[in-house]
Amino acid sequence: MNLREAIDTRPMVGYQWVVVGLCTLLNALDGYDVLAMAFTANAVTQEFGLTGSQLGVLLSAGLLGMAVGSLVLGPLADRFGRRPVLIAALLINAVGLFLSVTAGSVWLLGLWRVVTGLGVGGILASATVLTSEYANRSRRGMAVSIFTAGYGLGAALGGLGAAELIPSFGWRSVFLVGGLLTLAATAAVVALLPESVDYLSTGRGASADRKARVVARRLKLEDSAGVASAADSRSPGAERDMARAVVGEPADGGKPRDTVFSQRYLVQSLLLWVSFFVIMFGFYFANTWTPRLLVESGMSEQQGIVGGLLLTLGGTFGSLLYGLLTTRISEKGVLIAFVVLSSVFLVVFITTTSMALVAFASGVVVGMLVNGCIAGMYTLAPMTYEPHLRTTGVGWGIGIGRAGAILAPITVGALLDAGWTPVQLYIGVAAIMLLSALALLRLRAGSSTRKTVAA
Repeated sequence: MNLREAIDTRPMVGYQWVVVGLCTLLNALDGYDVLAMAFTANAVTQEFGLTGSQLGVLLSAGLLGMAVGSLVLGPLADRFGRRPVLIAALLINAVGLFLSVTAGSVWLLGLWRVVTGLGVGGILASATVLTSEYANRSRRGMAVSIFTAGYGLGAALGGLGAAELIPSFGWRSVFLVGGLLTLAATAAVVALLPESVDYLSTGRGASADRKARVVARRLKLEDSAGVASAADSRSPGAERDMARAVVGEPADGGKPRDTVFSQRYLVQSLLLWVSFFVIMFGFYFANTWTPRLLVESGMSEQQGIVGGLLLTLGGTFGSLLYGLLTTRISEKGVLIAFVVLSSVFLVVFITTTSMALVAFASGVVVGMLVNGCIAGMYTLAPMTYEPHLRTTGVGWGIGIGRAGAILAPITVGALLDAGWTPVQLYIGVAAIMLLSALALLRLRAGSSTRKTVAA
């Protein structure tokens, strides 16, 4: 067997979990960054005198950068390697955060948020694929769910950190801390994170065989009989064999010249993009506007912050719940159930604000479900494409999804200024979320839940 097949069919070892853990840390940086902006919103609004629409644009600036970063850096990762592009994206992210500290106007802050987002988009495209590729077939859904849970953890810690930092040091300190954390994460990636085995198997990287042997040694496969080198795995049809192992269904002759727009992938790409767009619209609506809308509904500002934190904390457990369920049920089936239940509990959440305990409890459930939906999309996306196109496909999916994330804060800010009530906003988003369930019903993505080994 080749190295790809060995990873898929053998129990996971400690180094594979190190890769998953490090990628989870990188996703936590995304959560920290997004919610840090949400919790500094009041301080920034007061300093620059922003309207609701202006604040919505500022909240979306980073998301715009994330969309462009995913669309541009994802294909570069397929060409030059996941690892070098990931390191470059981390450095771009750090630069954007440090420059945000120096912003003297809302427009400069918005510009540096775009730069920050460029880095985050590249980070997510590469880290999502690496997590999927280094997990074995039986634990792929769980590994990606752990990766996704990092967002909720980072968001919660970012919110708590912002609450402590802003009164003492001002809102700029939140971005300074984020930049320092990103530099630390970059050092960890340089020291510990390997190149993608599937990228090495395409033969595009220099010294692919040597690097593959290093990976095999770290995975304790170096002396295993029958494990081929990267050079061996680049025989005719090797990519199709790996796609069969990763995607979980027979590959039908995909070639490196295929793109996300090729006839082979176009319909599936469109369905994936619709799902990403709608789910991220609902996700970022809930995560960026909940504290403000709870206050608009009659809660105190402190209760609004608590509601937002509970939603993000629930998200951490929701991602793990999704992964746990995928060990027994198909990834797509669990995702569709989560989407439908998200729509239901968004309505329950906003219509029970007069009963704080009920609202907070349902907020935890909303957080669990919407984060589970993101975990589902991150799990299905790599399984939709073959190795030579995987980071491009995932990057485009995340990039299109970020378009929904960008529109969510802007749309809500404009509708709030136009007189929409929080109840109307939540019901509208709940209805939109159901569109993704329809797209997912037609999406064909391979299943990794045909259990053949124990982790």
